[in-house]
Amino acid sequence: MKKIQYYISALLLVAVAAMSLTSCGEDKLGPTIFPDVDETLDPNSYSYQLDKFLLENYLQKYNLTFLYKMPDISTNMNYNLVPAEYANSVDLAVLCKHLWFDVYDKVAGEEFLKTYGPRIILLIGSPAVNPSSGSETVGLAEGGIKISLFKVNSMNINNFQQMNDLYFHTMHHEFAHILHQTKTYPTEFNTISVGRYDASNWQYRGDEVTSLGFVTTYASSEYREDFAETIACFIVYTDAQWERTLQLASRGWATSAGEDDLDATYYSYYYYPQNDSEQDLVYVDERYVNIVTDEDGTVHKYYRNERDKSGNRIVVYDVEDEDGIDGAEAIERKVQIAREWFRTAWNVDLDALREEVQLRQATYDINQLRQLVYGIQ
Repeated sequence: MKKIQYYISALLLVAVAAMSLTSCGEDKLGPTIFPDVDETLDPNSYSYQLDKFLLENYLQKYNLTFLYKMPDISTNMNYNLVPAEYANSVDLAVLCKHLWFDVYDKVAGEEFLKTYGPRIILLIGSPAVNPSSGSETVGLAEGGIKISLFKVNSMNINNFQQMNDLYFHTMHHEFAHILHQTKTYPTEFNTISVGRYDASNWQYRGDEVTSLGFVTTYASSEYREDFAETIACFIVYTDAQWERTLQLASRGWATSAGEDDLDATYYSYYYYPQNDSEQDLVYVDERYVNIVTDEDGTVHKYYRNERDKSGNRIVVYDVEDEDGIDGAEAIERKVQIAREWFRTAWNVDLDALREEVQLRQATYDINQLRQLVYGIQ
């Protein structure tokens, strides 16, 4: 190996010397082999309106290139990916501006994203599926410079929860990565849930992770993802969603229900609120549960659709919290660390950021926002 390396080095020295002799001659360089590129937008192009919007609102303002035609060099060749649809790209371009860039401009000042924002946003139509684990990548932050958003062709603009989960959440999650790659967050954060992370099997966990102090299953994969997920969830979750997260975190969980109802189909990791009245409806796993009291005083909680797809009756029971962890307190500690980090490292009020995002999420008119693009002459 050393001999081969020596010969290669010698050849390189000869080549460099030859180039030096040539460059010192009197010959003038010929014309470039690369053709001139006309950067003027073509008003007759089908994408002119979006291209002009991106030029004026991202490139000229933030020095940010917003890519939606998916150049191959910008993607990971290990994944089978497809470009984003034009109409969906329009929607995400205006929503990124309204729910992310305009928010930081208002709360942190216009120079903040000009200085610390990404330099590339890439939209990809399909998900990036990890063949070994089956997990999907819905967003990437690379080197504090580039953010990629996936599954653009699956978006349903009329489904707010899907839009929040796939895009609004991802925007703030990935930007949190860019920020902590620029200025590290306090190491105290890493001590709150030490020993409870699972980098290999997090995707097989369920909502029980809230009881361990994580806002999502992905947050339980590692410290950095926990930090970004905590920030993103705090910002984009509605008041009701955030309250439910803390309620889930403070409850007991179990891998199976009791044994006194043998015909019931039992599911793992449901939570069971304590001290609920007979008339209450409890929101569990995106469905409501009826609370029923038997004549002997036994309390059962039935899903409103009391049968599963196989016709089995579904029953849930109260479960004692035995993990020894105050999940809600752990989550609130993590938020407080993030809050202080935003204040001291960035001079940004995280609560004001959340308040502005909540207002915009609840009131935006997508048809009005689309006119920012389709109204361009």
